[in-house]
Amino acid sequence: METALYLPVKRFLENLGFVVKGEVGGCDLVALSGGDPPVVVIGELKLSFNLELVLQAVDRAGACDEVWLAARMSASGKGRESDARYRNLCRRLGFGMLAVTSSGDVEVIVKPPTTAPRRNPKKRSRLVAEHLRRKGDPALGGSTRAPIMTAYRQQALACASALAQGPRRVRDLKPEIPDAPKILLHNVYGWFDRAERGVYVLTAAGHAALKRWPQQPADFAAAADAAP
Repeated sequence: METALYLPVKRFLENLGFVVKGEVGGCDLVALSGGDPPVVVIGELKLSFNLELVLQAVDRAGACDEVWLAARMSASGKGRESDARYRNLCRRLGFGMLAVTSSGDVEVIVKPPTTAPRRNPKKRSRLVAEHLRRKGDPALGGSTRAPIMTAYRQQALACASALAQGPRRVRDLKPEIPDAPKILLHNVYGWFDRAERGVYVLTAAGHAALKRWPQQPADFAAAADAAP
């Protein structure tokens, strides 16, 4: 599974001083430096180095400063990571290459340029905003089937947790969850129902969501910190 590559690559980038989160804006991982503006790194994961991995990186390149391709080191050590043509292609495109060994170590095959032109500042800004709003790192990079725990879903779960004990007024939720009014109104996941004007209750789908993603008391306050 590609998710098995995520933690080794995350540790590698954290050792370089980045804050790493998985499955942000369709990218397997996004890492931010502590600067202002931050350096934005996108990582794409595959079980082996192939053309699809390169094409994914090409699609992501406009939104970041660095792109890293990461794949499992071949058992013989003579896979694409040792193919000079593949390495040269990554160099020409300005991509870094990381190989993850069977023991979980990460080897740098190709280093990306120090900086790259920012071709799509709007997409870059959306990635940075989602990264900063998301509480912790709730999604393993490389996940393909499970719903992604976005910052919006985290805040919706905080609303659900608040309503789990009974009806609540929107104005009572807003101080701790500033986005509560629009989350309850739009009801993207079908978790909420309006009992009367300004008062909402939790639906059966909302109770099921809390069973799937149990919330701790601290999560409620933390959702407020994640709000823009």
